[in-house]
Amino acid sequence: MTKEFEVAKVSEIPPGSAKQVEVDGETIAIFNVSGQFYAISDTCTHAQASLSEGEVEDLVVTCPWHGAKFDLKTGKNLCMPAVEPVQAYHLKIEDDAIKIVM
Repeated sequence: MTKEFEVAKVSEIPPGSAKQVEVDGETIAIFNVSGQFYAISDTCTHAQASLSEGEVEDLVVTCPWHGAKFDLKTGKNLCMPAVEPVQAYHLKIEDDAIKIVM
């Protein structure tokens, strides 16, 4: 059975920014890319850096520590030094509420 967790307001995450949230014991990064929202695990699989502090370009976040890249839609690792993907999460937007579906 899935659960929805309200984690932020749309107005809290302007385009081009990210926010770290805690959901059911998981640290998740929510990104606003040109008005579209994406959620992945906030922890880089290489050295546990916070991906919400990374740079985003073309739906790819670059880890701020060693440059590993992850796809914001799927969580797939796209280059070394990361060899494992991060978890991608389904988001739901209702009015101004951003919800993670787990």
